[in-house]
Order: sequence, then structure tokens, then C-alpha cells
Amino acid sequence: MKPASGPRALHGPPDVAEALAPAVSGRPTDYPAGWCIEPHAHAEHQLIHAVQGVMVVQAEAGRWVVPPTRAIWMQAGMTHAIRCVGAVHMRSLRVAVGAAPRQLDRTQAVGISPLLRELIRAAMDVRQPYQPGTRDGRVMRLILDELQALPVLPLHLRMPADARLLQVCTALQRRLDDASTLGDWAKHLGVDVKTLQRLFVKETGMTFGQWRQQARLLRALELLAVGEKVIDVALSLGYESPSAFAAMFRKQFGQTPSQFFGG
Repeated sequence: MKPASGPRALHGPPDVAEALAPAVSGRPTDYPAGWCIEPHAHAEHQLIHAVQGVMVVQAEAGRWVVPPTRAIWMQAGMTHAIRCVGAVHMRSLRVAVGAAPRQLDRTQAVGISPLLRELIRAAMDVRQPYQPGTRDGRVMRLILDELQALPVLPLHLRMPADARLLQVCTALQRRLDDASTLGDWAKHLGVDVKTLQRLFVKETGMTFGQWRQQARLLRALELLAVGEKVIDVALSLGYESPSAFAAMFRKQFGQTPSQFFGG
């Protein structure tokens, strides 16, 4: 099977059977490197997790880069697409809307504890429908308990709606080593620099510098996931040295690149 050259799904759109799904269900799917899953939505919440490979998840709420130690909590009804960086072994959970913890009220990146990772693996073997008092039922109940404690992680890149900012952000994503300042972009667009500053914070929740740093770090995750060396990643993204990149990575994620991918 060849990787998709454009948006394509291994599976068709979800059917009406989703509305009759149990509180929790597991679904294992393996995808080849470069595979793209076309935009779609589910009637249930979804915990999108891969035990191998890195996923780039694009949704109406933003864009995330997701390594194996992380996952995306995707709100029911949220249209999203997935691109696989390297071969991806996805082990996702579907969670009925009425069974989800209240604090999981938006689409977001979350951490996956060792216990939850093993529970997700176990859920792949649970036959549906399961009975609440059985071992399978207790595994699924424990999964719901573990979802209560999911830590939210900074893996999100929010794109602006304003056409001027979108032009800036799109250009920066194409050339992440671009050192242009916000003042340079203000002159290019014929806009007051303070106007751009206010718009960036209003539409992305970040300053211009924070947004560019986040875009660089998320791209770094993609490159590191396919085996690129830290020195090559650092220089390609405009960092002066590998140590400067590693320091910024650790400041943002609390771990070195090797710790981040190794869990």
C-alpha cells in the first residue's frame, strides 16, 4: 500500500451505529508512513492515541503534533483530519458524550500515563458489548476514571481568522527559519505594528514571538519523529545552536527531546 498523496481515509465516514455505541470502545488501526485521513467527525468524543509514530492532527480548533506519549482529546462533532509522520499504530478510544469527564470540555492535547497506556492496549481486546460487572467492564470503568486526571499539554497551534495575520502565519510555517520581526511584517502589510500585536493576542492567544516559537517547536517534533538529528533540526528552524534549541524545547515541554519521545 502506498502513502496517500492527498487527503484520503482508510475508512469511510462514521455511520449511524455510532449513536448506539457503549460508554467506551477501543479501535486499533495501523497506517503506513505519510498516510492522510480525510476530514471527518464522530458522534462520540475520541481519544486519539498512537503507540507508535507521530500524528499531525488538524481540526477546526487548531493544529497539534502528537507523539506516542501524548494524545488528542477530540470533542464529539469536531471535524478533524490526521496526517501520519512515519508508520502510525493508532489505538483510539471512543467515549460516549454522557460518559466523558466534565473537565474535558474542549479539544486539546493531553498526557498519557503509563497506566492509561496499558489500559488503552487492553481496551483493544474488549469485545462489544461488554457487561459492567465483568473484567472487561472494570477495565473500561477504570479508563473513565483515568480520563478524569488527563494533564493538558502545550502542543496546540491556533491559526488566526484575520486575513492579514493568516498571511503572516502561513508564510512563517513555510519558512520557519525566517527571522523577520513583527515590525517588518507591519511594513509589508501597511499596518501599524501595535494593531498586529493586538490582533495576534486576540486571535491566537499568543504574541507574535510566542506563536513563531510554538510553530517551530511543533515542526521540530515532526522532524525528530522521523529520525532527524537535533543539530539539523535546530539549524533548519533558525536556532543559533543545538543547545539553544534544546533549552527552548525543555522550557516549553519540561523535557529534552529524547525524554519527550521516550516518555
